[in-house]
Amino acid sequence: MLVLGIESTCDETASAVVRDGRDILSNVITSQIDLHAEYGGVVPELSCRRHVDVIIPVIEKSLHEAKVTLQDIDLIAVAHGPGLIGALLIGLTAAKTLSLALDKPFVGVNHIEAHLYAALMSQPQPVTFPCMGVILSGGHTALVRMDDVGCYTLVGETIDDAIGEAFDKVAKMMDLPYPGGPQIEKLAVNGNRHRYNFKPGKVKNNPFSFSFSGLKTAVLYGIKGQNCNTFNENKPLSEQDKADAAAAFQHAAFKDIINKSLLAAKEHSCNTLIFGGGVTNNMTLRQLFNEQAGELNLLWPSLGLSLDNAAMIAGLGYHVFKKKGKGDTFELPAATRIAF
Repeated sequence: MLVLGIESTCDETASAVVRDGRDILSNVITSQIDLHAEYGGVVPELSCRRHVDVIIPVIEKSLHEAKVTLQDIDLIAVAHGPGLIGALLIGLTAAKTLSLALDKPFVGVNHIEAHLYAALMSQPQPVTFPCMGVILSGGHTALVRMDDVGCYTLVGETIDDAIGEAFDKVAKMMDLPYPGGPQIEKLAVNGNRHRYNFKPGKVKNNPFSFSFSGLKTAVLYGIKGQNCNTFNENKPLSEQDKADAAAAFQHAAFKDIINKSLLAAKEHSCNTLIFGGGVTNNMTLRQLFNEQAGELNLLWPSLGLSLDNAAMIAGLGYHVFKKKGKGDTFELPAATRIAF
């Protein structure tokens, strides 16, 4: 089965062709970093305008690279949530239009679920369940017990900022370019993490949930003073100041994630951790997990599948369709939130 995947949940427009859920024939991604960099974050209206401009050329390029035509496609899969409502509607409308015009079925896919599937696509051998899914992205942070593809139980999630969002905001405090994650990681290499005593927040009644808002505020006060109340308040910071703050922040955030992930895996009798989301690109995070995970199996997405992409949408869409035995109706809505 050839599946055409479409992804437009935030600030990447992507299309891919995948055979039978695993064999990636093409994976085309158009980034919007240039568009949003001057604002230090994604501007939804600008994002939508760019999606409209590029979605048809991106789909055409993915078909060309896969050496197939629209008539060869058996199924269309699209991320219908969670994400920015306007951006979601553009991808969803494209998928529905192609489905109607070609008389081919389409299915909506959970974008966050697809991030976990991206790691499964990256493995040479099938995975033994249950596994503990660790979702670390710009908009989401969660721990999910996985009993099979499409069978999940939410274990814990952030109650405020996602980990990627926290990275971006801390970077903005230090006047670093967007996106902030790679900038923080680069600075932290030469930083002294012991200079600042940053600690993540604790969530009452759930030892597996996260809170990064307080950590973000601690960084703000640490580098700009207790009386500071805005990110942009002007206090000169040396490169070493920035490096030390980056190292301390990154260490505190990752320590929290690692401790809770390992505890959740133990509590739920999972021998494998499956990672998904753009923050998994961070090499320091991977190194720390490798050092502390003991005998646990760690399954990471390949670097080409860790950020938002359509190959993971097409891959998961194959399984969604097989499980349902049919496509979705044209009434399928875009969903800014989807609960596990």
